[in-house]
Amino acid sequence: MSSVLDTEALKRVCLPIEQARGLPNEHYVSQDHFAAERDRVLFRNWCGIGFGKDVSQVGEVHPVQFLGVPLVMVRDRDEQLRVFQNVCRHRGTVLVDSPCKVPGNLIRCPYHSWSYQLDGALAATPHVGGPGNNGDPGFDKSEFGLIEIASHVWQDVVFVNISGTAPPFEEYAATAIDRWGEFHGPVHFCGPESAFTIEVATNWKLAVENYCEAYHLPFVHPGLNTYSRLEDHYDIIESGRFAGQGTRVYRQLADEESRRFPDFPDLSERWATQGEYIALFPNVLLGVHRDHSFAIVLEPDGHTRTREHVALYYASPDVSGDDWLAMRESNAALWRTVFEEDIASVEGMQRGRSGVKFDGGKFAPAMDRPTHAFHQWMAGGLLEQAA
Repeated sequence: MSSVLDTEALKRVCLPIEQARGLPNEHYVSQDHFAAERDRVLFRNWCGIGFGKDVSQVGEVHPVQFLGVPLVMVRDRDEQLRVFQNVCRHRGTVLVDSPCKVPGNLIRCPYHSWSYQLDGALAATPHVGGPGNNGDPGFDKSEFGLIEIASHVWQDVVFVNISGTAPPFEEYAATAIDRWGEFHGPVHFCGPESAFTIEVATNWKLAVENYCEAYHLPFVHPGLNTYSRLEDHYDIIESGRFAGQGTRVYRQLADEESRRFPDFPDLSERWATQGEYIALFPNVLLGVHRDHSFAIVLEPDGHTRTREHVALYYASPDVSGDDWLAMRESNAALWRTVFEEDIASVEGMQRGRSGVKFDGGKFAPAMDRPTHAFHQWMAGGLLEQAA
């Protein structure tokens, strides 16, 4: 697989922004390059696969496909969220096909009815020792529990490290966690109107690149630009693992009665009019404000399509009632409009990557620093694994 990577081109990506070029076309249009990124970058780092809200009760399970790997999120008896490979240890059958609450808190294989507890332990093996004999002296059930995948939940995003070789999440994302340390309380998902999925015909990286920068704001988001202008934004680049932008003029949504969503507790004054938006590399986009936050998990569907799974959260569970429904719907509609305004841009970049003489692009030094930071991170990870 290393032969598909142009290491000299990757080294050019890592140059200072004034001399750098972007990732070559092949990283957006080649299945071989997508496979290399999957193995060397995505599997080796902490990637988002879903949301804790999707398994909020003990016994709930939620299957996901991540880069071809069948996984299942589970809420166990201790209310801990765990992630397992969604594969029976007997003959490799997928265990769970759709979200549900499993009967008897057992995950049962539909093939031969091997059953697993919510902590992954193998609980039952019907007839394994012959008809009517559910045990076998040569078979130790304790050795064949579900394969658990390293996982962590932050901002209600479920992160996994497929390889198991990444640093602990608290270390991996330490600077992001510290930056938003004031948002230390729980976030509350308050209704189905606060989640939606957008399908985009683009490579997943272009969605990250677009999210990182505010340069496109006046041209792509005219409504947002009326009150949060390009000059009101600032770059965020820290630690090599996240980048993005912030605004100094966040404006709270208000209804006809001038009600606003409650604030997160104990915020400093700077958050009165400030909002921040970061891409936590590789595939999670996050935003925080004084009264609500959001998370976007990018699900690569091959090398030319991406599903953007969006969830909005609030500081207080008190806004989950019907009397706040119209406000929640308005907020979700506002953000959906903003995110959908980006579709034409990222799909246009994807089509443009078929221009065989495009050289990865020139970064604008004053405006593209967060995007360049993401390119450097990607190129650096690929070069490190190629060494």
